[in-house]
Amino acid sequence: MGTTTGLVLYLLLAFSVAVVSVLFIPAPESHLLALHGSQIKVWPDLELNWRVVVATVIGFLGSGFGTVGGVGGGGIFVPMLNLIVGFDTKSAAALSKCMIMGASGASVWYNLRVQHPCREVAIIDYDLALLFQPMLMLGITLGVSLSVVFPYWLITILIIVLFLGTSSRSFFKAIKLWKEESLLKKEMTKQQGMIISRVELYEPLVEKEEKTALQIIVSNLKWKRILALLVLWVSFLFLQIIKNGLVVCSTWYWVLNLLQLPFAFGVFGYECCKLHKECLERKNAGNLESVCEASIEWTAPNLAFCALCGILGGTVGGLLGSGGGFILGPLLLEIGVIPEVASATATFVMMFSSSLSVVEFYLLDRFPIPYAMYLMFVSVLAGFWGQFFVRKLIAILRRASIIVFILSAVIFSSALTMGVIGIEKSIEMIQGHEFMGFLPFCTSQ
Repeated sequence: MGTTTGLVLYLLLAFSVAVVSVLFIPAPESHLLALHGSQIKVWPDLELNWRVVVATVIGFLGSGFGTVGGVGGGGIFVPMLNLIVGFDTKSAAALSKCMIMGASGASVWYNLRVQHPCREVAIIDYDLALLFQPMLMLGITLGVSLSVVFPYWLITILIIVLFLGTSSRSFFKAIKLWKEESLLKKEMTKQQGMIISRVELYEPLVEKEEKTALQIIVSNLKWKRILALLVLWVSFLFLQIIKNGLVVCSTWYWVLNLLQLPFAFGVFGYECCKLHKECLERKNAGNLESVCEASIEWTAPNLAFCALCGILGGTVGGLLGSGGGFILGPLLLEIGVIPEVASATATFVMMFSSSLSVVEFYLLDRFPIPYAMYLMFVSVLAGFWGQFFVRKLIAILRRASIIVFILSAVIFSSALTMGVIGIEKSIEMIQGHEFMGFLPFCTSQ
């Protein structure tokens, strides 16, 4: 837990510096604000050309690997849609959410058809989903608002710092798991037929023949937990729809923003009490088994830490137009969740957060329907077949660490693409003598 805390403190420090700096950099003059804040909507026609072909290939690979790693792939989609296809930044971010929703939905459907690799429980950890989802939604709301306040160069720096930190940590985690799997495979060779408790942790997913496909799906569906997430989803969507029709910074605007807090903290608080109570009961009974997939004690400091990580992940997702998986995916691994379950759970959470944004963007007319339908179709195919091929590869090689390597590679690729593009655009803004400071919150929304 110490290394996890250090990683998040590193990420939080970088983000806090950006937020605090708003207080010290003066707001622009009104004429500069108008120049900086104006952005023309650019929607290319959907027609067969090299741009669409390249976007299809990148989108398919990004969706396939992104959902396997549990990070979505928004850091790849936004630059692709902006530079290659030619969409404006806001429309690219909206279409990115559509692609994440399609890929994560297909991935969730695939995961519902497979069993947990070593336990008779659901492959999706609904306890962790209910714990992180409310905080992610709050963070996404904050991130979307800050995305128009922060200057482009600062968002670029945050991307580089955050993504390099999480990708490097995930890469070292993958190497550690690979070494442990190598030792376990040697041990299995020496002790044939013996079941070693440590082997169970990294045993690749192999479907058990004694259960039918329908029985597996039923065992993976926890309807009460799903209903709780749906109620939270509908509540946030309802508040966002009403808020979009209000004057920014008016009294009712702030009231509706604050109304998100009881919904989010209500679900989060309920799950916290449940995890804390079960953890104490098992500890008092001498049962060392974890309450859920995470191998940490659910104490008050750890629960507060998870809330902080959820808000941070959602804020990053709101800034970049992603689903927050760039923080959630590595975090689940850090708290002891095995790769298969971490991937399935992070993808499940992203399906809810991205679909909320897609519905809102649709009502705001932020993306063209033909392109959205086409890119979602590509992402759905990639999400399903990406899970299929990687799971088969894991079963052949008997190495679940492949998922962590993929996660690290996707985050690092996003850091490179968005970093390079951000630096290039910042240089163009400097050469064009454009305003590069912070914008006032109320007039920039």
